[in-house]
Amino acid sequence: MLNEIEEFENYTKKPKYISNGKSDYTYLGRFTWEMLFEFYGFLRILTIIARGYMFSEGRPDIDRAHRALCAWCSIPEKKSAKKAEWEYSTCFAELNDEFPELVSKKGEGWFVRHIHHIIAYVEKNKETISKAALKNCTLLKKGFDEEWRSRVVRMQIPLFTKSTKAKWAVRFDDVLADALDSGALENKDFELPEDVRLMLSVWNPPDVPEHVLPVLYKYYLVNRKNPGAWVVLPVKNFDAYFATSSFSKVWLSRLPKERIVRETSYGVCRYKIN
Repeated sequence: MLNEIEEFENYTKKPKYISNGKSDYTYLGRFTWEMLFEFYGFLRILTIIARGYMFSEGRPDIDRAHRALCAWCSIPEKKSAKKAEWEYSTCFAELNDEFPELVSKKGEGWFVRHIHHIIAYVEKNKETISKAALKNCTLLKKGFDEEWRSRVVRMQIPLFTKSTKAKWAVRFDDVLADALDSGALENKDFELPEDVRLMLSVWNPPDVPEHVLPVLYKYYLVNRKNPGAWVVLPVKNFDAYFATSSFSKVWLSRLPKERIVRETSYGVCRYKIN
């Protein structure tokens, strides 16, 4: 979450499909099951990808970032599909020459290939995979492709359209605007002073891992506009960063409320640190 360059690589390079025990979900990459079913956290994911390609040659190249998003999200059309010229496509196989790491010659984007590799890995290693993961994998296999095609169409619909098909909040226009505003990717991680580390250890509840509060503290410092300002907390992306939904479902509620002040409005969580 602090090293944006590493985060970009997590979503553009080949993940490691491995696990050490039933509670290890390394094969999911930087996702959780909840993200794969509900598509939570995708505004940040797509913005990180867009920033990586938009500023790779110095000056911002919005068109290149848009093509990269299309390549990453690409999914082949259904064999029976017949689209009129005005309808949005979901297959961007023609971008393979420019972004071979993001889309195959068949039009399978990075995300689609990742989902299919997760399914293949789980089915091949059933004896070492948890029952919950096996169930999730079965559900994912049944409905993912069709749902993702629908969302890829909606992401392309212009920002101010009145069409109800664009009801999903994440669109390429939003992503590109956020990417342009945020600028080039950076490694914003840093070492905390000893007195701050000691302070955080005093604040830390006994049932929350000690590495959680320092990350939240540093993320707040590098993202606030001025002292005391609120910072948007991308909860689901932090779940993926910590490789567990325990962050959003357990740990976050146990942090000292007088120190980690949070508000949620219209589905957006923000926080500040006293």
